Amino acid sequence: MPEDLSLSNLQPAQPREDRKRVGRGMGSGKGRYSGRGIKGQKSRAGSHMMRAGFEGGQMPLTMRIPKLRGSTSKDAMPVGPFRTYTQPVNLKDLDRFAEGEEVTPESLKAKGLIRTIRKDVKLLGVGELTTKLTITVHAASATAREKVEAAGGTLTLLKEPKVKKAKKHKAAPTAEAEEPEETTVEAPAEAEAPAEPEPESGE
Repeated sequence: MPEDLSLSNLQPAQPREDRKRVGRGMGSGKGRYSGRGIKGQKSRAGSHMMRAGFEGGQMPLTMRIPKLRGSTSKDAMPVGPFRTYTQPVNLKDLDRFAEGEEVTPESLKAKGLIRTIRKDVKLLGVGELTTKLTITVHAASATAREKVEAAGGTLTLLKEPKVKKAKKHKAAPTAEAEEPEETTVEAPAEAEAPAEPEPESGE
């Protein structure tokens, strides 16, 4: 018959282990260096409270790897003014709208097709459109515009598309270019030396 539990015989189901008591003299079994080794950073107090990514003072990995320089570089996407905020919407998702209904960023959010109206909406030509809709979005692909107009609908952009500037190519010199005429310069005539007087002969 088990003994009745009382405050005098309470004990944990698993016996507790005594914690390591370091720094209690040479005869304690953990004296002298107290399990920290000999010198070094990790033998000091507070040495294990290092920030994430700390590599002992050497150049950390985040500084060793190459970076894409410049906040205004197209290679630094999506950083800088070239950051893209458009939310894609496919044509096949517009089947939730009835015939003749108006499609705007607000109505797209109400239908659950986009998360927020703070970001631009771009219409993509994925899928087919069979209903006539009046669509007003920020941007659209050429395929999406063709399919919307083919279904009898209209597409209005809230932002004018950027026109890419054509690069000016320098005209290559033609092979039949006229060669410059050779000009000859006549050398100046040498001045005649004065005749020397004949010596007088004495009689």
